Amino acid sequence: MPIDPNSICVVANPGSGRNSRDAAAIERAMAAFGPGVELRRWRKGDDLDAFVRMAVADGHSTIVAAGGDGTVMGVAHALLGTNVNLGVLPLGTFNYFARGLSLPQEPEAAARAILGGHTRRISAGTVNGQLFLNNASLGIYPTILQAREDIYARWGRSRIMAHWSVARTLVRFQRPMRMRLTADGHLQDLRTPLVFVARSAYQLERFGLQGAQAISDDKFAVFVVHGGTRWDLFKLAMRLALRRVQVGRDVDLIYAHDLTVETGRTRPRVAFDGEKRRMSDPLEFRIEPMALSIIVPDAADKVAV
Repeated sequence: MPIDPNSICVVANPGSGRNSRDAAAIERAMAAFGPGVELRRWRKGDDLDAFVRMAVADGHSTIVAAGGDGTVMGVAHALLGTNVNLGVLPLGTFNYFARGLSLPQEPEAAARAILGGHTRRISAGTVNGQLFLNNASLGIYPTILQAREDIYARWGRSRIMAHWSVARTLVRFQRPMRMRLTADGHLQDLRTPLVFVARSAYQLERFGLQGAQAISDDKFAVFVVHGGTRWDLFKLAMRLALRRVQVGRDVDLIYAHDLTVETGRTRPRVAFDGEKRRMSDPLEFRIEPMALSIIVPDAADKVAV
């Protein structure tokens, strides 16, 4: 059954109207949605959970997140465990979650796909209760995200600047972290520059990585990176770009339904879906079964992305 436009509230992130491209994209999407759909913008510093729940309390049973993966993740977190539907209007740099749903990337087409789509419940990953849709990680990647924010603030958002933030961080890399991992009851101590916990089959396939079946089986695909030098990390980055990362040579791969990571630090920095936050140690990764209702496009509206 198609989605009722009168049930929809579009929640746009603070930056989605600041440049002409995003402002025009939202305008075109809203025209495709029609007059029955409401647009609300939250401001940086607002409690996004409370903002989304207010829209639900006002009678909206479908919330469309307009923005990138971080915005989608934030809205999804507010809807975790509810029967409210999540739609996605992709406006970010990478849009991994939207691409994994085979949603069109053009605003009008994405809006039409949402209106003509259907709902499906999915399981979701959490770390210390924080939902993530694509991945969560600790080690060097949160540092890369900080560098990316600094570069974006100075030079603007683009994929070139995103890649430059990776190179700059690798040059400044010092040493790997000591961690203790307990995956479905199996414990191991290790030193690694990065633990990457994946929940997006699309993202894994995009980079030629194993583990997509684990996502379908409601597990995490956990990549533990080898090596402890800058050169090791530069080689890994090149192999990742060329889709040549090998399990055993470059990374270890662990499949787990429950994962605990102990870093020995009081509040390690964790990255999740392009955002970052300091969290209490240990870090508890859990699968929340069938915890989120999402809108997926019908076959006629799906695109290969």
